[in-house]
Amino acid sequence: MKKLSLILLFFLSTLTYAQENTLKTLAHLPEHLQEISGIEILEGSPLIWAINDSGNSSVVYGFTTDGEIVKEVEIEDVHNIDWEDLAIDKKGTLYIGDFGNNESDREDLAIYIVKDFLDQGEKAQAEKIEFSFEDQENFPAKKDNRNFGSEAFMYKDGNLYLFTKNRSKNPDGTVNLYQIPAKAGKYKAKKIGSYQTCDSGSHECWITAASISEDEKSIVLLSEKYVWKLTDFTTNNFFNGKIAQYELPGKSTQKESICFKDKNTVYIADEQESKKKGRNLYEFSLK
Repeated sequence: MKKLSLILLFFLSTLTYAQENTLKTLAHLPEHLQEISGIEILEGSPLIWAINDSGNSSVVYGFTTDGEIVKEVEIEDVHNIDWEDLAIDKKGTLYIGDFGNNESDREDLAIYIVKDFLDQGEKAQAEKIEFSFEDQENFPAKKDNRNFGSEAFMYKDGNLYLFTKNRSKNPDGTVNLYQIPAKAGKYKAKKIGSYQTCDSGSHECWITAASISEDEKSIVLLSEKYVWKLTDFTTNNFFNGKIAQYELPGKSTQKESICFKDKNTVYIADEQESKKKGRNLYEFSLK
């Protein structure tokens, strides 16, 4: 009985559940961003930088908080198979994650490294990371183990960290965390942690974006319905600290992009789902 009490106490100390704050709409985004799938802010630029997902142009768009596209940067000699998220480091490098993989069948997962992104002009050159997940044996993976695609990643201390989107048959909401070096090459992504976001396989549990704060003390994960804030982690297994869950108010939309505005506020964007639904930029407080 004493052991069970200690386990319950540990769980409650690491998870703050279902806080609800205001989701403020800032702008309706232009048609070029109908399938917006990743956003980031780079030091030295007043813009929010964004990408679209599969089948769209290999272009990074810079837009204002009013929704006006100001700049377009084409990534040369690169095909957008399924771009899903952006990450940045403190040297001005932009990382583009081409790792959407809902069927867990891709053998060409990639991350593009665009060094000195803001200095490259309207056309930019990229280096390439090729990778696979160290524990994936079958392509496609078996239907009860399709947790080898990602729509969310971030950079920290020379490595990139990917959070999976669990599309398994009868999933339990578990997201896996993998690590790979943030430099060009071919790698096996190393599994370093797991976390159960929800107790069901609902799409509201799927992780669709991630970002880390400028001081690297907070990480946010996004789904259609929730934001999770990870803090007080002591190692690169970011699930070993405190986890606060925030419920996004209103109807669920296809939210696939998140980044920090400041340490207590994030920007969120969703894809267009109909003429009157989605393709908006929002602001959300984490206080």
